[in-house]
Amino acid sequence: MHVLKLTQIGNSVGVVLPKELLAKLKVEKGDNLRVIETPNGIELTPYDERIARQIEAVERATRRYRNALKALAK
Repeated sequence: MHVLKLTQIGNSVGVVLPKELLAKLKVEKGDNLRVIETPNGIELTPYDERIARQIEAVERATRRYRNALKALAK
């Protein structure tokens, strides 16, 4: 378990991630993280533009074909 402290950064507030956590996430200074709200809290994952585009495409298709997908699920 890691306890993280919120720190003032200009007009914003940030969190400093320890080296061990950065290593587990396989990210380093300058990388982007994807923030996802889940039923269990907030999830941080490395941001990958390619995967983000794929997720957006699936979400669009799911909305567009919602009725067909519901019918197929029966």
